[in-house]
Amino acid sequence: MPKPSVSSQPAPNPYAEWFEQLRSEYGDQLSAMPLPDGLPEHLRNLIEQGDEDAIQFMVRLAWQLGAQVGYAAGSRRQDVHAPPKRSGNVQA
Repeated sequence: MPKPSVSSQPAPNPYAEWFEQLRSEYGDQLSAMPLPDGLPEHLRNLIEQGDEDAIQFMVRLAWQLGAQVGYAAGSRRQDVHAPPKRSGNVQA
């Protein structure tokens, strides 16, 4: 019985593909955005120390904050386009 062939290439990572697409579309704009003083140095130190836990924490925090801002913006936009709520009171 023949052995199944094993590809030498890793399976595609949808997140990595999405990230690269965003980086190609918005990389120039975002690279011009200043980061808080000391953050680039702190991140560089974490990378040099191999502190993957701290880096993942930073990514999780940024992801969470971004999700909250996106949700709030989407909720606010829906409120603007929603029909006005009717009161149960009748005014004469």
